[in-house]
Amino acid sequence: MRLAIALLATALAASGPALAQSPQRIQPDKSQIRFAFKQMGVAVEGRFRKFDGQVAFDPKKPEATKAEFEVELASIDLGNADGETEAKRKPWLSVEAFPKAKFAAGSVKSTGPGRFEATGTLTIKGVSQPVTAPFTLVEAAGLRTVEGTFPLKRLAFRIGEGAWSDTDTVADEVTVRFKFVTAVPK
Repeated sequence: MRLAIALLATALAASGPALAQSPQRIQPDKSQIRFAFKQMGVAVEGRFRKFDGQVAFDPKKPEATKAEFEVELASIDLGNADGETEAKRKPWLSVEAFPKAKFAAGSVKSTGPGRFEATGTLTIKGVSQPVTAPFTLVEAAGLRTVEGTFPLKRLAFRIGEGAWSDTDTVADEVTVRFKFVTAVPK
């Protein structure tokens, strides 16, 4: 619920890229950033409705990748209005002071056919941490689809401060899942 902080993630987070040699914008209507965590032992899932990203990616030269993503933290969707209101408050995402989470890829490497790993910096609530996100790349019907998952430690980003830092109530680990779709570059 409040952990939606997972942010993002988003996040996010989010995280890995894969698109074209010239920068490509992700297609938000076909893309998603989701997260999952446990609250009092119960699985909770959520997503962010608003995010944007630009990626320049050549699968033959992944080391030349340039990718940046931003997640509007106020767009958190937990399927519960009370939980979303709480998640936006200062102890959690503090969206008034920190409206966006950001990810910038520093390096991308191939880990096998159609498989890659992006490493970069994720910033949430003014805290920057390194993140590594494995992802797959599929091209079909003129679209590139990148999908991946990575773990996030919410407390490393000050998500759930004070009494909410108790990991018996809300687990520290958040799983961030992303899917980004762009046009295949010409």
